[in-house]
Amino acid sequence: MTLQQLKYLLAIVDSGLNITAAAERLYTSQPGISKQLKLLEQELGMQLFTRRGKSLAGITPAGRDVVARARKIMREAQNIRSLAREMAGEEEGTLAIATTHTQARYVLPEVLREFRDRYPRINLELHQGTSEQIAELVAANRVDFVIATSARELFPGLVILPCYQWDRVILVPRGHPLARAPQPVGLRALAEHPLITYVFSSTGESSFKRAFAEQGLEPRVVFTARDADIIKTYVRMDMGVGIVASMAVERADTRDLLVLDAAGLFPRLTAWLGYRRDTVLRHYMVDFMSLFAPQLTPQLVKRVSELPGQAEVDALFAQQKLSLRSGEGLASIAD
Repeated sequence: MTLQQLKYLLAIVDSGLNITAAAERLYTSQPGISKQLKLLEQELGMQLFTRRGKSLAGITPAGRDVVARARKIMREAQNIRSLAREMAGEEEGTLAIATTHTQARYVLPEVLREFRDRYPRINLELHQGTSEQIAELVAANRVDFVIATSARELFPGLVILPCYQWDRVILVPRGHPLARAPQPVGLRALAEHPLITYVFSSTGESSFKRAFAEQGLEPRVVFTARDADIIKTYVRMDMGVGIVASMAVERADTRDLLVLDAAGLFPRLTAWLGYRRDTVLRHYMVDFMSLFAPQLTPQLVKRVSELPGQAEVDALFAQQKLSLRSGEGLASIAD
């Protein structure tokens, strides 16, 4: 059994059991992958896949166990390479980050620009998606860091570090009835209007929905999107009242949209950064963490690495006050 065979095995699984696609992903030949898969199955004395003719149809129960262990082996192989490069003082490698659109569009640009200036030889990969899509990338060992809000239950194997807090805000066209309503706007007033907000998690948990339910109200959500810019577009078309993350408000938005305070209407949310517990954190990775959340100093990250589990990490951060992030559009209003 070789690392190359395990690499081919995982590529097949991650390509939807399509050997041709796996070969393209690895820049090799389809016959070569098929041969190595056959040799691996012969050595193990078991079938890893069910077959339909010459095509792979599914993963056998034994195959699922082998795939899970192969992922661990490949992670450890990558950790050994990272450790060797770190000891040699090399500043080369790849930093892969999975996050949501809001983080990628409104929070990370300046962080990544500064990181690029410091580490021009580090390749950056930025993957965007829902919490469920990000969790799939983590399971496939395709990313180093996850940056998200809530949905921690989807990431049981990660060390999760709280970074900052944020509130939602309400967006309406300047001529909208809520612009003339008594402020601050209450949930009951919001429930009287069609609402446009972010896509809800498939887990069914939503602090947005829960806030209305606790007051016996049913929100009329007419449109959801992953992208705050899309939400703003439909607010401008007067299709509904937008509810977005505070950091998604830009100065240009305030030219035609009114931003209404929603602090206290919904629970304050916490953005976090996560990574696998067995990850070898290279110095540039720790530096990125400090750029994203200044309280994540090398000393604090080292202290986290010495803790036995997430419960102890949560207890450590319970003693820390997190910053409250808002958008530049909100800052301009305050001015």
